[in-house]
Amino acid sequence: MDLSEIFKIILIVLLIGCAIAVNLTPSLLQAVIIFMSYSSVMCLLWILMESPDLAITEAAVGAGVSGLLFLQTLRKIRREDENAEPGETEPADGKGGRR
Repeated sequence: MDLSEIFKIILIVLLIGCAIAVNLTPSLLQAVIIFMSYSSVMCLLWILMESPDLAITEAAVGAGVSGLLFLQTLRKIRREDENAEPGETEPADGKGGRR
């Protein structure tokens, strides 16, 4: 087993760890950061598998555009939560409909 195979195995274990962590983390911001890390690791794996076109796409879309859209969405959600009136809460049934 040479060094490149060991590096690929380490990256695959890290990829699986990121996939599990993004589902188990309680914070949405941390989940977005872990998702971006997942995409970055996947980008490295595509490079090691000699698929530069997929690596560039993964870096641009996975870690770049998607991550920025998720962060923008979180910012907007937090801004709406801060602007909500103190007595205004979601219904207990969890459907989240507004009256």
